[in-house]
Amino acid sequence: MTRLFSSVSLCAVTLALAAGSAAVSSQALANDKLVELAKSDDNWPMTGKNYDANNYSPQKQINKANVKQLRPAWSFSTGVLSGHEGTPLVVNNVMYIHSPYPNTTFAVGLDDPGHILWQHKPKQNPTARAVACCDVVNRGLAYWPGDGKTPALILKTQLDGHIVALNAETGAEFWKLENSDIKVGSTLTIAPYVVKDTVLVGSSGAELGVRGYVTAYDVKTGAQKWRAYATGPDEQVKLANDFNKANPQYGQKGLGTGTWEGDAWKIGGGTNWGWYAFDPGTNMIYYGSGNPAPWNETMRPGDNKWTMTIWGRDIDTGEAHFGYQKTPHDEWDYAGVNVMMLSEQKDKAGKMRKLLTHPDRNGIVYTLDRTDGSLVSADKIDDTVNWVKQVDLKTGLPQRDPEYATRMDHKGRDICPSAMGYHNQGHDSYDPERQSFFMGINHICMDWEPFMLPYRAGQFFVGATLWMYPGPKGNKQTYEGLGQVKAYDAINNKYKWEVMERFAAWGGTLATAGGVMFYGTLDGFIKARDSDTGELLWKFKLPSGVIGHPMTYTHKGVQYVAIYYGVGGWPGVGLVFDLNDPTAGLGSVGAFKQLQNYTQMGGGVMVFSLDGKGPYDDPKVGEYASGG
Repeated sequence: MTRLFSSVSLCAVTLALAAGSAAVSSQALANDKLVELAKSDDNWPMTGKNYDANNYSPQKQINKANVKQLRPAWSFSTGVLSGHEGTPLVVNNVMYIHSPYPNTTFAVGLDDPGHILWQHKPKQNPTARAVACCDVVNRGLAYWPGDGKTPALILKTQLDGHIVALNAETGAEFWKLENSDIKVGSTLTIAPYVVKDTVLVGSSGAELGVRGYVTAYDVKTGAQKWRAYATGPDEQVKLANDFNKANPQYGQKGLGTGTWEGDAWKIGGGTNWGWYAFDPGTNMIYYGSGNPAPWNETMRPGDNKWTMTIWGRDIDTGEAHFGYQKTPHDEWDYAGVNVMMLSEQKDKAGKMRKLLTHPDRNGIVYTLDRTDGSLVSADKIDDTVNWVKQVDLKTGLPQRDPEYATRMDHKGRDICPSAMGYHNQGHDSYDPERQSFFMGINHICMDWEPFMLPYRAGQFFVGATLWMYPGPKGNKQTYEGLGQVKAYDAINNKYKWEVMERFAAWGGTLATAGGVMFYGTLDGFIKARDSDTGELLWKFKLPSGVIGHPMTYTHKGVQYVAIYYGVGGWPGVGLVFDLNDPTAGLGSVGAFKQLQNYTQMGGGVMVFSLDGKGPYDDPKVGEYASGG
């Protein structure tokens, strides 16, 4: 069954109203199923593992003492080049694997992963490739467990702006709709996010002047439930009556237009292509809106709300109860769409708080009370951050250093972090036992020179030339030391340990109760470190560089660790598209000019276990059995 929607169907709305309490009951049931799946060590049913988005596994079979025994158990090639971001899903003994454009999806059974159960290869408008900002990546899939009437579904996004629901058992298209218009440069790279019977999808394209939004669809039918913009009138931004009631200093009504000059908000950016988290207790989803457009700040006076904002929205209505803007009038492309990790911890006064921790591209890691958006802490990710002196915890405002501002007829120098941020799209992790956040960091600074340009729909709308290079702790002569990995204590505002990496730790981290944290590197290693000390315990050279994050699952009593390989994304655009101008790729080509000497393209999944134990230990598994 295939359906194509562009807006809410009147018929679907009528049916939904008629369903009454039965709909509520099935909605709760579906949500409970997903929560229960996430609790099982056998599953990894959503990006981040669970609604806390903490990328944490309570498994201990792999631990500090034996992690050095990890060996490859099996692997899978997607047959696609370009960057492989995100992570595969594992549900009910099936792994669901996605690729960058052309956005192929595979299902493989864990008993015999060499046999593809089904594959979905969509046909797309190739124009989408030309308007994609930073490689043709995709950040993942979502799973909805079904309700007895509607089958279990895999939700995927396509670069050309479509969302597709696939039958999880067969791969057949169940419904398909257009969310984004590539004619104006709006593409899709985000992983969909399922809550109850709703699937959330963001948008990409701020670098082309796209006005950002998040949309909620009925997961069963594809009918639109609500859409909330980052800029514009309050009713379109969907501000609740109590918006920022606890923190009026953040700003309240009328600012989605009032902080822009004229109608600039209509092409003002604020897209969200990053990650979500959900708290069933508050019934709110949490995410970040991205940078304003264009990058040239002279062309858009004002605070440019509500770009660069951490949102807390009601999942059922879409209404925002709070919005905290981290970088008013962003001058550096510090798009704030990074991961939101939820935890419950005691603050310095000993009070148990429901927290949200967000390492931002602007070089600040924020912790908020997620019930009302109150700012708990705002620490520099690294002491070399220089555009801001500190964040005022009462007002929430950054105290800028004017030396590192950007303006017309001026070339800003040695700005830290660069537009890539000291943190970007990587999905990090939180270990609740150790109360440690493990963060993959970029250590990249920049020079910035703006220029004026007109807006043309479907064309890049940036207005700045960038030169990027290693930060102060790296090596500017060799262009190494572009990354760090850190363990962070959000309550005591300190880093427990930190290590440098040759290139940016772009993909993200995995935390485990075994006292081992994992991550991949752009030069093609998966690494395991001691969660308490940062000591390197094990590493393995993969076929290509890593921009995704690891995950882990158990199958038939064996714990596995899996990770995508496939270099690309923003740091890999020079290698992927064979570019040499250091300012190309929005400045990334110069920063990562050494990357080609350490890795080349490829795409797939590598799966590890202790001593390589796996499905093919019995050599008869997967063999052809003749009828004779």
